[in-house]
Amino acid sequence: MDGFVDVLVIGGGAAGLFCAAEAGRRGRRVALLERSPGIGAKIAISGGGRCNFTNLHTRPESFLSENPDFCRSALARFTPLDFIERIERHGIAYHEKKLGQLFCDGSARQVIEMLRRECAPAGVRIEVGCEVGEITRRERFSVRTTAGVFTAGSLVLASGGLSIPKLGVSDLAYRVARQFGLRVVEPRPGLVPLTLVGDRYARLRELSGLSFPGAVRADDTEFRESVLFTHRGLSGPAILQISSYWRPGEPIRVDLLPDRPGGRALAAKRQSAMELATVLAEHVPKRLADAWCALEAPSRPMRQIGDREITAVAARLHDWRIEPSGTEGFVKAEVTAGGIDTAELSSKTMEAKRVPGLFAIGEAVDVTGHLGGFNFQWAWSSAHAAALAV
Repeated sequence: MDGFVDVLVIGGGAAGLFCAAEAGRRGRRVALLERSPGIGAKIAISGGGRCNFTNLHTRPESFLSENPDFCRSALARFTPLDFIERIERHGIAYHEKKLGQLFCDGSARQVIEMLRRECAPAGVRIEVGCEVGEITRRERFSVRTTAGVFTAGSLVLASGGLSIPKLGVSDLAYRVARQFGLRVVEPRPGLVPLTLVGDRYARLRELSGLSFPGAVRADDTEFRESVLFTHRGLSGPAILQISSYWRPGEPIRVDLLPDRPGGRALAAKRQSAMELATVLAEHVPKRLADAWCALEAPSRPMRQIGDREITAVAARLHDWRIEPSGTEGFVKAEVTAGGIDTAELSSKTMEAKRVPGLFAIGEAVDVTGHLGGFNFQWAWSSAHAAALAV
């Protein structure tokens, strides 16, 4: 079945559905194409099945991009409170878990159904199981698909990134962008566990399942949350956060005792017969204390350790350098960092500056949020910006 529409949205995830609904509300004839059998697959699994749909503390500083200012306009014009109003209008109960993170009390599918209900009265035509083929552009865009040929004045790329391949992800947005001459910042896994290989880190891999509250740094960026050891390396909120900033070949720096002076804790036991590892175990899990000493400072009675060495040990406790071998890749990544270069797009409308009528939103764009609902808010905000311009 062929289609002649005003707006063609490629991608039935958070950004695509919201953009389609908002554009339809403006009276635009809209069709949405999704290659998977159903819409909102990533929404359904997010937040442990409860969808962390926004964060109350959303601000531009919560996003990573080659142009950190690009997200300001869209975020300012459609805020978390705006999306919360939509959630409340549909009677979806929600709660704040921590740090401004909002989750559905029930199922993430409530958000999917909300978006579906927003699309229906707006007349949005949704095609699922639809593969996109050749895309050409003369006065209008022409898109060949398994559901027929669509022509549209506006084409919105909302097909996301490469994270979680089992959901049927595609690099379509990047391919189309490059086809029309737009630069793409090399996509890479974001919010992803880090791996540790080699004999040096074998002791840490044996700590699988153990977690502790720490501070993790890469360059000038720091996150203070839980760190989790896995059988392959490191995970937990602090590690997922820092992974978006980490680059291969660089170390991450872990503070085992954030906000606690390690030197004072050690000096207090200066004349003790207690082993260094035993003293550390008063502040971190014992298994971690033993493993850390095996790697960084062989344990022996405190009274045998001189003042200078205590100072050096304390410094390493606050600046433990670990060299990841890599990440667990797109299979375990919650988001894709990188994407369509923001320099190619209008920050107000999300339209390509050199290709009138071509828009890119959500995860397809080089804007990556921190963990905790920020990426969903970027989806809503960027979709809203594009919907007002298509």
